[in-house]
Amino acid sequence: MKKSAKSKSSSKAKKKALKPRPGRVDSMMAVADDGPGDSRIQRWYRPRKLPVTLRLDAEILDWFQRGGRGYQTRINHALRGLVAKAKGR
Repeated sequence: MKKSAKSKSSSKAKKKALKPRPGRVDSMMAVADDGPGDSRIQRWYRPRKLPVTLRLDAEILDWFQRGGRGYQTRINHALRGLVAKAKGR
């Protein structure tokens, strides 16, 4: 029995969504695998995203938006860096 076209396209979309995109800050991060075997093996971790309303200074938002598409991802990345620094990583 043949697979339906819908299941093929949704499978391709899922695989494409998990691929890191070169030249972009992406929400996916490589995390070291603690399991046995080669220590170079890594698995992909995609943090859960939540929609929020956030009030920012106009010049801060303008600075991130000047970089073009993906400004929300860049804001998230900057905030993630601050959290990591506060945690001492």
